[in-house]
Amino acid sequence: MKRKTRIWTVLALAIGAASGHSGEVDNSVEASSLDWRVVNDTVMGGRSSATVRRFGEGVSFSGFLNTNGGGFASIRVGAAGMISEQSVGIRLKVRGDGRTYTLRLRPRNSRISYWSRFNTIDGEWVEVDLPFSAFWPNWRGRRLNAPPIDARMIGELGLMLNDGIDGDFEVAVDWIAGY
Repeated sequence: MKRKTRIWTVLALAIGAASGHSGEVDNSVEASSLDWRVVNDTVMGGRSSATVRRFGEGVSFSGFLNTNGGGFASIRVGAAGMISEQSVGIRLKVRGDGRTYTLRLRPRNSRISYWSRFNTIDGEWVEVDLPFSAFWPNWRGRRLNAPPIDARMIGELGLMLNDGIDGDFEVAVDWIAGY
């Protein structure tokens, strides 16, 4: 993988990097450079807990999932300027705990979100490609009949655990990119 670089602009974050995928080039952003916030099921009476911590270039999202009253934990960040309008998907580098996580995209000025799940390998860094065609529209976990999402619509990006299994979790994110 070629050297990653960050360029901050007044209006948006524009980043350049090589992906290491068959010569494809994408834009990537170090996860630690983003202003993540935690949103758990406690907003609806649930009992899950989570934190987000920065390390080097990445972030660690960890906590305890409690399926008694909600059953989700998430971190979210504004995506303005992060994903190129020509992107056809999201690529991220993660080190997981063997659980299945959900990448959540929310369009600007919308209450619905689009989800795509991915598996992690316990203790191993992997690059995950999630084409926009693999995301389905949701409202509070219910599938909707809505148009597909495209890069021009994305206003927020999130990482969520909602696999229905009580217990500790931890996933690290090194970088996120459009491809």
